[in-house]
Amino acid sequence: MALNEYDPASSFPGTAGRTTDESSPAWPRPTRAVPGAPNVLTVVLDDTGFGQLGCYGSPIETPNFDALAADGLRYNNMHTTALCSPSRSCILTGRNHHSNGMACITEFATGFPGYDGVIPFENGMISEMLLGHGYNTFMVGKWHLTPSHQETAAGPYDRWPLARGFERFYGFLGGDTSQWYPDLVYDNHQVEPPATPEEGYHLSEDLVDRSIQFIADSKQVDPDKPFYLHLCFGATHAPHHAPKEWSDRYAGKFDDGWDAYREQVFARQKELGIVPSGAELSRHDPDVPDWDAQPEAARRLFSRMMEVFAGFLSHTDHQLGRLLDFLREEGMLDNTIVMVVSDNGASAEGGPTGTTNEAQFFNNAQESLEDSLALIDELGGPKHFNHYPWGWTWAGNTPFRRWKRETYRGGTSDPFIVSWPQGIRARGEVRHQYAHVIDMVPTLLDLLDLEPPATIRGVTQSPLQGISFAHTLDDADSASNHRTQYFEMLGHRSIYHDGWRAVCPWPGPSFAEAGAGFGQPISADRLSELDARGWELYHVAEDFAETRDVAGEHRDKVIALIGLWYAEAGKYDVLPVDGSGIDRLLAEKPSAAVPRDRYVYRPDTQSVPFNAAPRVLNRPHSITATVEIPVDGAEGVLLCQGSAAGGYTLFVREGRLHYVHNYVGRSLHEVVSPEPLAPGNHELRFEFEPTGQPDLAHGRGAPGRLQLYVDGTLVADAEAPVTTPFMLNPGALTCGANPGSPVSPDYSPPFRFTGTLHSVTVDVSGELITDPEGELRAAMARQ
Repeated sequence: MALNEYDPASSFPGTAGRTTDESSPAWPRPTRAVPGAPNVLTVVLDDTGFGQLGCYGSPIETPNFDALAADGLRYNNMHTTALCSPSRSCILTGRNHHSNGMACITEFATGFPGYDGVIPFENGMISEMLLGHGYNTFMVGKWHLTPSHQETAAGPYDRWPLARGFERFYGFLGGDTSQWYPDLVYDNHQVEPPATPEEGYHLSEDLVDRSIQFIADSKQVDPDKPFYLHLCFGATHAPHHAPKEWSDRYAGKFDDGWDAYREQVFARQKELGIVPSGAELSRHDPDVPDWDAQPEAARRLFSRMMEVFAGFLSHTDHQLGRLLDFLREEGMLDNTIVMVVSDNGASAEGGPTGTTNEAQFFNNAQESLEDSLALIDELGGPKHFNHYPWGWTWAGNTPFRRWKRETYRGGTSDPFIVSWPQGIRARGEVRHQYAHVIDMVPTLLDLLDLEPPATIRGVTQSPLQGISFAHTLDDADSASNHRTQYFEMLGHRSIYHDGWRAVCPWPGPSFAEAGAGFGQPISADRLSELDARGWELYHVAEDFAETRDVAGEHRDKVIALIGLWYAEAGKYDVLPVDGSGIDRLLAEKPSAAVPRDRYVYRPDTQSVPFNAAPRVLNRPHSITATVEIPVDGAEGVLLCQGSAAGGYTLFVREGRLHYVHNYVGRSLHEVVSPEPLAPGNHELRFEFEPTGQPDLAHGRGAPGRLQLYVDGTLVADAEAPVTTPFMLNPGALTCGANPGSPVSPDYSPPFRFTGTLHSVTVDVSGELITDPEGELRAAMARQ
């Protein structure tokens, strides 16, 4: 039943006679929440590891997360799927990620039920459920649950936040974005940030400002109406962006390195009771070098990268504190259920040495140590897309082994905080019961004394697959009701049952080899081989950090757990097991748009995401703008794609036509017309003609001629010795302006074209050269 309607099965409660004088009206009664119903706030962090919050033993200062924990509970046995979109789908629906069609991120969707990236409507979201019980529902921050090919202005919009029970949305649809120049969507349309970095803008602050506004908007009209706010920070996913003063607070704090960090955090975790007193710290990871073996310059760079990360997390904590202060001042915090979780373990996508610009990683064009050191003072700022090395990833998941994307506990075990001062008696305690993020929805419904709806908008609902842990909130000794949980991510498998955990990792002992392993399909013979000899076994009830593989001692237990994994896989649409990466990335996705070689763009329209824009890299192409130059001249961007991290831009400045190709933020290749453009109507065209083959293995796109034409006449040309191989990130294409980070330092954004721009046509009928492995790296790094 829709809100503000009476049940069509019941009769009209008034009287309808021949005329109004013999009739009595009756209004539809709006759905109201139960008086005194609590508000609900779920806070989702991104790529924040088990050992990175202060209340989980980290030296990183997170006083507001710590205060929530002190006023509530911390769980040390909460689990996620090991990846972003899949976990987020579980948090919202209470169903497993394969049941949601979210086996992986949406960019890796394939045509199997558990893998198509389309959350079925029969798996209703908590937003839809609470909306039907009189709640206001707000989504702020990262979404990443819309099929990637549907994130454009052409829609469809039926799997955007506003179509899934959220009344208001402000955030970004994709996997990551700049914290200084974010790709923002307000409800169903793009918007630009309200300020610039120079004016003090940062996305985390903006998200909290908008959260406060949404709540205040509602409460000033209907103070008794409860709200559900799903707040998903971009932090601490790369790029690690933080105001410099926040990072500088940690100067020198990580100079002892990641090995020392792990020892310090592990000791503190035992003091806090987060880790059992008899637990052992997992061994030194074979893919992580010893800190002391690194050159002094490298240690200095790696320390600064971690300082920036720490500043990013502390800055995020401060923004959350502003929201909590608002709720406290308005008398709402005591009756607000707050749940805090991360979507997976810490991320290793910065590589062994980290990066100052993810675009270099995406394009296999990693910079040298010397080049990185030259930018050390700018890390965390608007010019760079930095990410720390995977030594800090490993340390961030203390005490566990491995990291995001893998189904060891380092990838799947995350901090989880619950606070509800009015509803939970316990304060500052640790809970050890097993739980998974699919349990959050049934627990919330339990706490709110609500039943899951049988239908939502006429669609019969599937049963919830999570199990409430509400009984554990005030009973530390109660048993966990969640006894079995499967895991699968890119072919990496594991299963938990009654204190035992079996894990079947990718083939190969190292991260690099594992990456190659999941980049290939798993044949039936290979799967049988893995099932016969590839599973490890850990008694996690006694071995908290998975340090002792006892598969050889308990072969019967391994066989039983393998059988249980397959039973769960069959139940939740996990099959077929797919270890591939490239094949999934390149799999054909359904789209209403007809493939074409000619794209026409107009000014004052929304930007086009990279995956929906024409593929101009490594192929002949032209960009043609039809313009009118007024008598007093004009300037501005005609068409651009990308940002300061890499891209291209065609623009007019000081009367002259310019084209700049920004190669992964490292070098600029430019061509400029020698004479100013005369007033009047013109056809302005850029053409790229490759003069050689790309060297994809070394991160170098095709060299070529950059040519400018005015009304069909060649007026300037230049050589570009190297271009971007295949990926721009950020990669949005915009006509008539350069919003956000400027592709070229020759102008300041948004640098809107001041003449009359009729249209811009991009022709890409030339042959396309692709790099599937590079595309795989890029897609995975955006989770």
